[in-house]
Amino acid sequence: MNPFTFQVPSNILFETGASRKVAGLAAEFGAKRVLLVTDKGVRNAGLTQGAEEALQAAGCNLVIFDDVVADPPWNVVEQAVSLCREERIDLVLSIGGGSALDTAKLVAYLARSGDRLDDVYGVGLAKGQRLPLLLVPTTAGTGSEVTPIAIVTTPTSEKKGVVSPRLLPDWAILDPELTLGLPPHVTAATGIDAMVHAIEAYTSRHKKNPMSDQLARQALALLSQNIREVCTNGQNLEARSQMLLGSMLAGMAFANAPVAAVHALAYPIGALFHVPHGLSNALVLMGVLRFNLPAAEKLYAELAPIVDPDAGNLSVQEAGRHFVDSLGAICRDCKVPESLAEVGVREADLSRLSEDAMKQTRLLVNNPREVAYADAYAIYSEALDGKSRSVAA
Repeated sequence: MNPFTFQVPSNILFETGASRKVAGLAAEFGAKRVLLVTDKGVRNAGLTQGAEEALQAAGCNLVIFDDVVADPPWNVVEQAVSLCREERIDLVLSIGGGSALDTAKLVAYLARSGDRLDDVYGVGLAKGQRLPLLLVPTTAGTGSEVTPIAIVTTPTSEKKGVVSPRLLPDWAILDPELTLGLPPHVTAATGIDAMVHAIEAYTSRHKKNPMSDQLARQALALLSQNIREVCTNGQNLEARSQMLLGSMLAGMAFANAPVAAVHALAYPIGALFHVPHGLSNALVLMGVLRFNLPAAEKLYAELAPIVDPDAGNLSVQEAGRHFVDSLGAICRDCKVPESLAEVGVREADLSRLSEDAMKQTRLLVNNPREVAYADAYAIYSEALDGKSRSVAA
């Protein structure tokens, strides 16, 4: 067996209403001055109210930073770090989607360590100390609450990652109630994002390992069995719970067996066109799966019966193709947009997208098949007009 490392947060709380228990968890660290990192949409929707009331009732001095935006730009992160230092914060709490959680990870680290953001982009460069950190996701998608990764948009509109075990939180707190109000299009995009995490972890070229494999398989089962239901019946708490659990397990999987070309090609779409991360993934997913099929056929065949039990009777070749088609059917059934043109991308943009995708070497190295510039361009070109989501396309 190949050697591997596996890192996860030290504590996880999964419970309906868990977000109202943050005050007790903060007390474990003796925290009196808490910074809540979120965005205005989440706060205006009332998703932080339970936690805010609990912290205030416990006598905590609560400072709010709700200026997080999608694909958090570097200057927003630095504004939050400055606020954290000015207010002498002793614990960082984040309630929100992946952008809020990623911002909070960096705030907790940079405010305590004194490092500069520009100096810690990459893998393993953040080695200092951080403030205590509690993360509460409001979407079943990014898995950011259990990953040592934070993604930032740089001044040149490039997405860069900080990857370090220092970014793993002290507590990941999962409250399915917070996902009940997600609209169908957000539910679909974030759910597809989580499924991509599981798939890319299972097929990761360099760090694939037996623990990530099992988590990825379980995550894919939970997600594929529930995503259609939550997109049509968003108030189904049990289905929402299964999706949130699946998202977390997929996060653990790809935190240790990193994602690859789907994410590498999705990042430039998000950075340049401000498309939500999950939707960016969904728009290139089918093209990347078809591209990878010659190299990943056996692994896709292993995953096929998880998504569709009928695939268990197929040959490896048939099952691999069926797996790709099954993902296309999920995207269609959940009404995910089918073309890059629908989010404002034009043919003239494909060169820039392809150039930026090739900069994502941290991710591309994990892909089961090597991706060249021409391959990226072809995948974007195919996605531009939303060709049929099947292997036969």
